[in-house]
Amino acid sequence: MTEIAPNSPPADLEIKDAHLIFNRVWKKLEDDVGRENLRFPKELILLGGAPGSGKGTNTDFIRQVRGISANPIVVSQLLDSPEAKKIKAGGGMVGDEEVLRLLLQEMLQPDFRDSAVLDGFPRTNVQVECLKMFYDRMVLLRREFSDTPEAHFFRQPVFHIMVLFVDEAESITRQLKRGKETLAHNAEVSQSGVGVLDEERATDFDPELARNRYRTFKEKTYDALVSLKQIFHYHFINAQAPIEVVQQNIIRELEYQSSLELDPRTYDTLRHIPLADEIVEQARQELVNRLDSYQIEHRDLFVRVVDFIQEKMMPVIKRYAVTGRATVNTEETIFHDPVALAILIDIYSERGFQAMVDIHLQEIPERVDLETGMISTRLKKIYRITIFFSGSKIRRG
Repeated sequence: MTEIAPNSPPADLEIKDAHLIFNRVWKKLEDDVGRENLRFPKELILLGGAPGSGKGTNTDFIRQVRGISANPIVVSQLLDSPEAKKIKAGGGMVGDEEVLRLLLQEMLQPDFRDSAVLDGFPRTNVQVECLKMFYDRMVLLRREFSDTPEAHFFRQPVFHIMVLFVDEAESITRQLKRGKETLAHNAEVSQSGVGVLDEERATDFDPELARNRYRTFKEKTYDALVSLKQIFHYHFINAQAPIEVVQQNIIRELEYQSSLELDPRTYDTLRHIPLADEIVEQARQELVNRLDSYQIEHRDLFVRVVDFIQEKMMPVIKRYAVTGRATVNTEETIFHDPVALAILIDIYSERGFQAMVDIHLQEIPERVDLETGMISTRLKKIYRITIFFSGSKIRRG
């Protein structure tokens, strides 16, 4: 059931208005650029956050995680027209139709063809309804162009709703801290003449204004984003944790989910190929089983390989620890047994190394028959064992 805020129009009237607004904006856009050119981002990450939750800090990190090269679309920056500035200066909000029109126009830019991070939308119930209709139109476009040469421009849309959240007390503390940092920064810029002045927001200096800003977010923007939870991928991030924890949570929330993001036909074609995570998990268990079996079934060989690693190889690895790579050549006869090579590789894998073995065969002259001139040789087998691992993090020129 839709919750109606005090003094707001009834929900059904609001949704009706949303339909009128969206259809008017969509028709104008279609008339201007042509239906075949309505090519929007495949993936949209709609980023919302409480004041002081670290949206600015984490936006670039989110782009990095998803491989998005385009700058974020910040709605407040789009609303720079003289009309929009006049409305905002009077303390009002720019109308939903103007916001939607500017936003859809911006998303048609080629830079956003694959993915885009959207900051500041939706913020009202009308914008929420417009977003739903926008998604539906993208799905219809995909179906319409699915069997045409332009099909690759109309892919399965994926919308992520990501909310960075802090409580009221933390939000106020961070806003006021930002105000102090802004004053200090601007004073330094003014004194030195070097740098760019940061915006000084009234809410960053007055606890009551900061509290009102938080409550406005909680009562309007937050509720609007939560209302989309049952429709799109929804990610709630507790932003009060240390930045390292927050970013790990972001990574975990945005892990790739091919069954949800790929075109159903593409997914059906690929689904028989196992996921890397599944293979790794299974391989780890198989590695454990193999090592245990060596201990039981090839005890003497297992011990000899361990002794060889400790005595012959680890000193070399330690010597080249900075580089992350070490190579040992050996004619050790225990490796004539293929099981010994398998043991060596598995031991290094279990210890976090990567081992690679090349076998080189050389014919070594032993004697010459002076009467016939025939040269007798023996076959020399050299095992070249290369170990890879994480080297030193220091700069190496």
